[in-house]
Amino acid sequence: MIGFLAAVTAVLAAGPAPATAPDPGYAGGGGRGPGARLTLSYMADAGFAAAVKLECDPPGGGHPQPAEACAELALVAGDPGKIEPARTACFLIYAPITAEIKGDWHGMPLTWHHKYGNSCEMHRALGVLFDF
Repeated sequence: MIGFLAAVTAVLAAGPAPATAPDPGYAGGGGRGPGARLTLSYMADAGFAAAVKLECDPPGGGHPQPAEACAELALVAGDPGKIEPARTACFLIYAPITAEIKGDWHGMPLTWHHKYGNSCEMHRALGVLFDF
């Protein structure tokens, strides 16, 4: 019994186990450090553009649905390319638009962009993230 108590005392005295480095998941992101501060933007080849701030943990910023957008990113460990596209149809109109996300996702830098054939394809692919 004394050997057991000595072992328990030694473990408790050592303190908690050190945290491991966050799994990046992809080129920056996926960790679970403190909150997230992101800028989501899109720019069409036709010249129009929009941008909004998104904060997570707690949700906030200028995004109209921050809790839902943060939850969507959390499901894919901060990698927007892994979001499952909606099963909706889009018109076959070529009007290129580039979506971009930059910032910090839970302690890891996040830089992502993708060019879509039109805004409908962007919204279908990214859901609530780009509903602004």
